[in-house]
Amino acid sequence: MKWQWKLGKFAGIDVYIHATFLILIGWVGYSHWLENQNWGEVWNGILFILALFVCVILHEYGHALTARKYGIKTRDITIYPIGGVARLERMPEKPLEELWVALMGPAVNVIIAAGLFAYLYLTSSLVPLSELTVASGSFLERLMTVNISLVLFNLIPAFPMDGGRVLRALLAMRIDYVRATQIAATIGQGMALLFGLVGLFGNASLLFIALFIWIGASQESGATQMKNAISGIPVGRAMLTDYQSLSPRDPLSRMAQLVLAGSQHDFLVIDNERVVGVVTRNDFLTALTQHGDRIAVSAVMKGNLPEVDSYEMVEVVLQRIQEAGVPALPVTHDGRLVGIVTAENIMEYLMIRSAIQTARVRMTMP
Repeated sequence: MKWQWKLGKFAGIDVYIHATFLILIGWVGYSHWLENQNWGEVWNGILFILALFVCVILHEYGHALTARKYGIKTRDITIYPIGGVARLERMPEKPLEELWVALMGPAVNVIIAAGLFAYLYLTSSLVPLSELTVASGSFLERLMTVNISLVLFNLIPAFPMDGGRVLRALLAMRIDYVRATQIAATIGQGMALLFGLVGLFGNASLLFIALFIWIGASQESGATQMKNAISGIPVGRAMLTDYQSLSPRDPLSRMAQLVLAGSQHDFLVIDNERVVGVVTRNDFLTALTQHGDRIAVSAVMKGNLPEVDSYEMVEVVLQRIQEAGVPALPVTHDGRLVGIVTAENIMEYLMIRSAIQTARVRMTMP
């Protein structure tokens, strides 16, 4: 089942809405009906949530367009019940660039709140905050206060909040990037524990936020440490050199034989000594289920693969694998195919490398 739907493409970035967002819409509508028994109020509540999430989308565009300024593309923006996520191809490597990318999301909400305040002030429409509730009161003033809340919430110094990235960027201007990430992640997990403790005494939403922050901080710290561990390693050391390949004219039964005979999961397709595609295990199994094993490999393979030079660094290659959307890429040297690289192979190489380094340390100990 497809769990998200495309809303459109704006400024060259696809925007999606996740299916779970409909649950939020339904809950808001139901809550307003129980409270008011009035369809007008129900639609007003739903309209407010939609307006709020337009602000969330604009927040994510603040990140995305600033990242574009630094040559970083955004794959897409997806809206969930808890907010929006802009999937950048990578995070900025320079602390100052990361600082600006992190700040521009909340800055958009500041601009929206300031614009709404100016309009309400000039039209003498401001009312005391005591007259506002989550579900009732001035529509525009509630939208203004929620935008202010988004700024304060997102600037919490904890991953994956913008504040966590701001903190990491500021620390990285003075200390090592990995150390800065570890400090920011530790602070984030400390705040997650605090939220969790408060949440135990009656606020269930804080428990959810605490879990969200704890997982985000752990993932960010782990990803940064992994990137540091693989930095400076040429892909030629981690590539698979003993591999099988297919012809585009081979039937899927040939791949079935190779899969059963060894441990290889993904196969390059080579025609006249030229790589023309790759067949992944998932595509193979799907095609086998739908069409049987007589269909040609050419009907299943993914083409237009980016090539990797054996001298390129592993961290760059991992990013290229992710961007290509395939688990395996061909590795060449002087235009000649010399191997296959997969994320799995890189992880195995790192584990072996770590084990060897640990053994050497133990052997040198008295």
